[in-house]
Amino acid sequence: MRLEGDAWREFFDGFQSSAWRLETRAAYSMPGEQEEFTSFLTTGRLHIPDDDAWLTRVRDFRASGRTIGRVHALTRPLSDYLRYEFAVYRHTSRAGEDVRIADLTDTPNPGIPDFDFWMFDEKHVVLMEYDPNGVQAGRELLDRPDIARFIGYRDIAMGHSVPFHEYQAGLRSGVRAE
Repeated sequence: MRLEGDAWREFFDGFQSSAWRLETRAAYSMPGEQEEFTSFLTTGRLHIPDDDAWLTRVRDFRASGRTIGRVHALTRPLSDYLRYEFAVYRHTSRAGEDVRIADLTDTPNPGIPDFDFWMFDEKHVVLMEYDPNGVQAGRELLDRPDIARFIGYRDIAMGHSVPFHEYQAGLRSGVRAE
């Protein structure tokens, strides 16, 4: 089933205990981010107000006892988009999202798939579809996913990742976080 617009938001916000995302792309092209992304490239700074809709949702999820997290699997050098996304992650992690990085630059891929998905409550999976330019092409709620396979992907990604702040500190110091 395709999830678009209000149906996506309603489905997403209805998770009971956990929402988890795997991100695998070096760049995304999201229409709502273009102005902010361009400004970041120009100034090197990013301001996201505390009442930003996503940050508010993350805080509300956490306040209700639900967890939300993601692992971004990547290779260096970081793309311009990943530098921007790291600036966003500073805000989302402060709001309560468990953001982690799996740097596969100097290691064989341990089994992390090359596609993006959200997993909700360890029973629902939504594939995130993108065109070659990183523009979101859709979201597909899988009808009977092999949930053990997706939990396995999550566990592999989590096991080969470090918390975002730890990874970023390693980049600044010139020592890659392990």
